[in-house]
Amino acid sequence: MIIVDKDSFNSEVLEGEGYVLVDYFGDGCAPCQALLPDVEALAEKYEGKVKFCKLNTTKARRLAISQKVLGLPTISLYKDGKKIEEVVKEDATKESIDAMITKHINA
Repeated sequence: MIIVDKDSFNSEVLEGEGYVLVDYFGDGCAPCQALLPDVEALAEKYEGKVKFCKLNTTKARRLAISQKVLGLPTISLYKDGKKIEEVVKEDATKESIDAMITKHINA
């Protein structure tokens, strides 16, 4: 999983080719920490098909707002630099993230 920040976000996500998943998390966000092992497991499952990145919104607040990330955790799926779907807060579960990825890469 690639850790992105405000300096590397554009090149890794917005200029990336294919599917890129971004795990937006924040310092002290307990649900974000709880979700991390699931996201890492999905990163292994989809290795070679989806690039997984994570962004600490505590250190990149403006960037998060520019991507319309208003609550945490937020898991966003991008294709060729455009956000195509996301799951937020209580809906951000391993099952819903897996379903979102499957829906798009098998379309």
